[in-house]
Amino acid sequence: MLRRLGAVQLDTISVLARSHELVAYARLGPIERTRVEQAYWHPRAATAFEYWSHAACVLPIEEWPYYAFRRRAFQARGLRWHQSHPGVCAEVMARLRAEGPLTATQLGGAKNGGAWWDWSDTKIAVEWLLDTGEVICARRTGWRRVYDLPERVLPTELLAADPTDDECYTHLAAVAGRALGVVTRADLTDYQRTSGRGRAPGRISAGDAALAAGLAPVRIGGPDQASADAWADPAAVAAASASSGRHRVTLLSPFDSVLWDRKRTRRMFGFEHSLEAYVPSAKRVCGYFTMPLLARGALMGWVDPARSGRTMIVRTLSLTSPTAAEPMARALAEAAAWVGCDDVRLEQLREPDLRARLTAALKTALS
Repeated sequence: MLRRLGAVQLDTISVLARSHELVAYARLGPIERTRVEQAYWHPRAATAFEYWSHAACVLPIEEWPYYAFRRRAFQARGLRWHQSHPGVCAEVMARLRAEGPLTATQLGGAKNGGAWWDWSDTKIAVEWLLDTGEVICARRTGWRRVYDLPERVLPTELLAADPTDDECYTHLAAVAGRALGVVTRADLTDYQRTSGRGRAPGRISAGDAALAAGLAPVRIGGPDQASADAWADPAAVAAASASSGRHRVTLLSPFDSVLWDRKRTRRMFGFEHSLEAYVPSAKRVCGYFTMPLLARGALMGWVDPARSGRTMIVRTLSLTSPTAAEPMARALAEAAAWVGCDDVRLEQLREPDLRARLTAALKTALS
């Protein structure tokens, strides 16, 4: 799953589960959450690492060489958010060499005692070393990053690989095309954020990278949309021609890559979605952690869930049509069971005339 998507976004928010778990759940079903964690952060052999892609993401370990363009850009820029101190960086490197993998806490503490961004000099240093590739994070423990030296984690061939920036962009264009099926120029640059900061001047264009990656030129558009240049993954085209596909009925994390680009979500599904977790509660329209419902290949509503003991609480819910009630009930029942809940409580429903239908469907789904 991780290789197919190319990147899975990480976030500290945990409502039903953390987002990287929800992404796996949406695609693979209600597998054990411990299995998800072990697959991302294998206790013995690294299968993934963390780095800046679309955002802070977990990435397949073989993608390490292709983020060299960003490591070089950070190095050339000289800082990210904080100014690092060379002496502290040297101390961190010396301790990692001598003591093995360490968390920021083990290195001396991540914060100075203020707000979350009030990092200690040690945290600033180790994150800068992560940015530039002098250290790597291929494992977490208790949601804390474990920092290590790349030469202790990466296979020799990955450590030795040094692709040019254009080779990185071309490879990542192929990854985005495979993950999304069909991509516009904006999709190509947004998926791994390969435009703007973190790119070198004189780089290969998105279109040329798409062609070099083996993506096929296509035109996209609909009755109410202007036609636009795009590129399609040949395997996705072949699969679409062969069958109508299989569709999960599931809730999606708001940090799922299906929803990364709100304009693309609107274009593909005719669905408006926004993340309001960082909006003051009084100004929220939909809720804290709104999760869209994916069913029959469409986005058919959304829910703002919470948990209280063994009960999933539906704080707010909306359906695009009456026929979405049964899929929503199935999705709620499955998600509740996955996180250890055996009941679902409906609070606010945006379409109150559908409450009876949804309640009956939920009763069936929970039985």
